[in-house]
Amino acid sequence: QVHMVESGGGLVQPGGSLRLSCAASGSIFSINRMGWYRQPPGKERELVATITSGGSTNYADSVKGRFTISRDNAENTVYLQMNSLKPEDTAVYYCNAEITEVRFRALGIYSYWGQGTPVTVSS
Repeated sequence: QVHMVESGGGLVQPGGSLRLSCAASGSIFSINRMGWYRQPPGKERELVATITSGGSTNYADSVKGRFTISRDNAENTVYLQMNSLKPEDTAVYYCNAEITEVRFRALGIYSYWGQGTPVTVSS
């Protein structure tokens, strides 16, 4: 079993910064792609950014140039540095990881989600 624990959300003024962290632990063979998603109030969950095990990144157009995703493979942790925050960035942020683990004596890739951390951008 794998657990994903997020931290770093909170209330920040427009133009401010926050850094989110998400650590995976448990029966991990390897971690493939990791990413951050968000769900604004009353809307569906959307992609924010992803990063492969090799470090290739992908961002939603709305956050390009403001957000930076990174990971520490040794610590099984993914980060999201959020700068120049706007009120429209207000959402619950979820981390996701594609994890290779052993189940029933066979390797398989499974998708895991964090519990979500709220980010509110408001003056």
